[in-house]
Amino acid sequence: MKTAPLTLTGLLLATSALIAPGTALAQTSPALPDQDTATVVDEIVVLGRNIPEPNRESSEVAAFLTAEDLERTGDSTAAAALTRVTGLTIVEGRFIYVRGLGERYSSALLNGSPLPSPEPLQRVVPLDLFPASILESVTVQKSYSANFPGEFGGGVIDLRTVDAPREPFFNMSASIGANTETTNEESLIYYGSRTDFTGFDDGTRDIPGPIALAFGSGRQINRANFSTDELQVMGQSLVNAPLRLLQRETTPVNFGFDLAGGFSSDSSMGTLGLIAVAGYSNNWSTRRGFQEEGQFSGDVLVPVTSKAFESNQNDLQLNLLGGLSLTNNDHELKWTNLYVRSTTKEARTSAGPDLSVGGGILRDDYTEWFVRQLFSSQLAGDHYFMDGALEFDWRAAWAHTSRDAPYESRFQYGVNAAGDYIHNPSNLISFSELDEDVLSGGADVSYALPLSDAREAVFSLGAAYMDSSREATRYDLQLAAVSGLTDEQRRSRIDFLYSDFNINPTTIELRQVAGTNGAGAYDASLEVAAVYAQVDAEIIPLVRTTLGVRFEDSQQSVTPRDLFGGSTTFPATEIEEQYYLPSFTTTWNFAEDQQLRLGVSQTIGRPQFRELAPQSYIDPDSDREFTGNPFLVDTEILNADVRYEWYFAPQQYVTAGVFYKDLDKPVESVVVLTGDQRQQSFLNAPKATVYGAEVEAKKYFEFPDAGWSFIANKRWLVQANYTWSTSEVQVGPDDVVFTQGGGGAPEQASFFIEDGSRLQGQSDHVANLQMGWEDDAARSQATLIVNYVSERITARGAGAAGAREPDYIQDPGVFLDFVYRKDFEYAGRDLGFALELRNLLNTDYDEFQELGNKIRINSYDLGSSATVSLSARF
Repeated sequence: MKTAPLTLTGLLLATSALIAPGTALAQTSPALPDQDTATVVDEIVVLGRNIPEPNRESSEVAAFLTAEDLERTGDSTAAAALTRVTGLTIVEGRFIYVRGLGERYSSALLNGSPLPSPEPLQRVVPLDLFPASILESVTVQKSYSANFPGEFGGGVIDLRTVDAPREPFFNMSASIGANTETTNEESLIYYGSRTDFTGFDDGTRDIPGPIALAFGSGRQINRANFSTDELQVMGQSLVNAPLRLLQRETTPVNFGFDLAGGFSSDSSMGTLGLIAVAGYSNNWSTRRGFQEEGQFSGDVLVPVTSKAFESNQNDLQLNLLGGLSLTNNDHELKWTNLYVRSTTKEARTSAGPDLSVGGGILRDDYTEWFVRQLFSSQLAGDHYFMDGALEFDWRAAWAHTSRDAPYESRFQYGVNAAGDYIHNPSNLISFSELDEDVLSGGADVSYALPLSDAREAVFSLGAAYMDSSREATRYDLQLAAVSGLTDEQRRSRIDFLYSDFNINPTTIELRQVAGTNGAGAYDASLEVAAVYAQVDAEIIPLVRTTLGVRFEDSQQSVTPRDLFGGSTTFPATEIEEQYYLPSFTTTWNFAEDQQLRLGVSQTIGRPQFRELAPQSYIDPDSDREFTGNPFLVDTEILNADVRYEWYFAPQQYVTAGVFYKDLDKPVESVVVLTGDQRQQSFLNAPKATVYGAEVEAKKYFEFPDAGWSFIANKRWLVQANYTWSTSEVQVGPDDVVFTQGGGGAPEQASFFIEDGSRLQGQSDHVANLQMGWEDDAARSQATLIVNYVSERITARGAGAAGAREPDYIQDPGVFLDFVYRKDFEYAGRDLGFALELRNLLNTDYDEFQELGNKIRINSYDLGSSATVSLSARF
């Protein structure tokens, strides 16, 4: 839509004056020679001079993070930066919840193209993979428009990468950091390989050749399929001490560096631009806490499994971004490539009473290595014709993601009569891989039809296609005692017990676990073809209306595979649906720099691949076992939004709004009891509603007459937002659900979900506050940042005979951060210094159940962190 001051006819001037008296400012143009002054057309300053450009261009309820916002808060990733946006919260440091709806109801795009996820439990990409250094801006659109994918609940997050600069530049920065719970503390560690510090294994964790051949043969590793000599060779081929032996070592500091550069050059074809960004980070985090499970004792819950745990995690991330662009007056071509590799090396132990052995003491030791990789390549074009009235843009992208978890190990210990830990027969060594490819493309054409000198109607047509395919495989191995172990063997160190000497046909033998709790592998795909039509018009002056409809034809499938070539007992899931998804938004610019938005739309939410796949999976963050449900169906969502916006000064505003969502068959996570074992799965709740209100304000203050120069020389900022929301899951007496445990037969919904309970993931209160200053003369900036999120449900409590356990609750609490930045010159160079202090209140992670007693499901200290960085600009 047009946003610059435009010339209007006298009729439009009169109409505008009637609609918004006093807001149309007229200027009399000087008379031209031989021109009757009575016919001179007045010029009108269009309303909204303080409305930021992104808010002008968008007809929807949206929030925008600019490069300035990302720099002020100092957040290192897109996930952390988005927690500052109204109504958004972060879960597990990776996934964004919008307005209390889980990550399944939000989609992430990179420069408008969809991305695959390297996470087994999610299809949405984790936003911690995207460092802030590669981002130019982030758009969070909370009301739906037909030009976006129909899989939309809370919102769509569009990450925009940096473009080639107009002036050549080269920046470099380095950082060092520490955490009170981790740095310089004696923490768990295992050796791994010589090159672990780079995030790349030196080959130590490769699947040994004899075992890889056995996997490829499709035969289960056991005595029925292989000779004892072959089993001995396979067992001895496994790496022993470097990947099994837990040790303690002083944890070092965190560090990282970033490089960025770019230039533009004029040519006969246009301006050629190049941008390149590279970064590396090496961070440690130690967790010490408790993990418990509760059980009914009368009318209250009592802990029957209570384990103290400790973990030490080394996260290494490498990111590379390269972009080429060619631009002239009417055309722009961009080629953007992004590579992100995130590696997690973790050593973990937990010990305490365990229900599975009648309350006896058990200890479990874990060593893990997870590699997540994402590569995305996108070619895009934007073309203008007919003096800019006709616009054609297109994009084509291929993205590949993978998650490799080799040598994921667990070894268990019991307690003997003397109180010493001794080896139990239970152990597991797993090799799992996940690969996903997304091929996508889209094209949009729009034509701007002038309705007057100031108003226009933009007609848009578009098509989009996405083909996502995933392959996931997991192999589980066990080193089993052939005829029991001696006391001396059970008391020996782990690398002695599983040495080559003891791996033989009479002592310890390698066996493959068949995966009785789920399919060992699955293939999944999602194909979506879509077309849309939309009109964005200011038919009535100062009232902008966007009306569109999107048609999507989708086919989603998840097919379990038997690793041994047989037929699986788990059915394949096929979901084929066609949807017409309408959207309507109107914006009334009723007063100077004030406007009112109203939006209504229909959208959907699809089950994620992992939620449909029956393959069992242990989540390393919670140590809980998950399995999918092949009987899930799509969620249909009705959305409504109203928002008032007042931009009373440049970069300053007040907004307030309300929203409502009606969800038919939302997907919920539930805890299922199988004997003494707990497992999380998924089901479609019958119905749910979410509604709430949001308010946000940003204001600068200046005190030039203050007697104290510290106050007078600075521009002071106060920015705050608050979201209140509530939700209700509706379960009637005749409502049923379909679970994997029930074999797809209808089951009473009230057994799993309580009528009137909150929707999973929804927090009643989310608040953010930023206070600080900017000093242009001193080239400094400081910000105090407060973030608060109230309790939310993480999983439904397990159903039991005659009762249902309370839900799992997480209390995120209050986080207080401080960020200080200062630019200065040294030896003729432009340098920058930054200090970031995180979690100054030392808020911990707390997930629990409560009924008479508090059961600490997963609780640990996060600690406070400090990071110092230095940057140079050339």
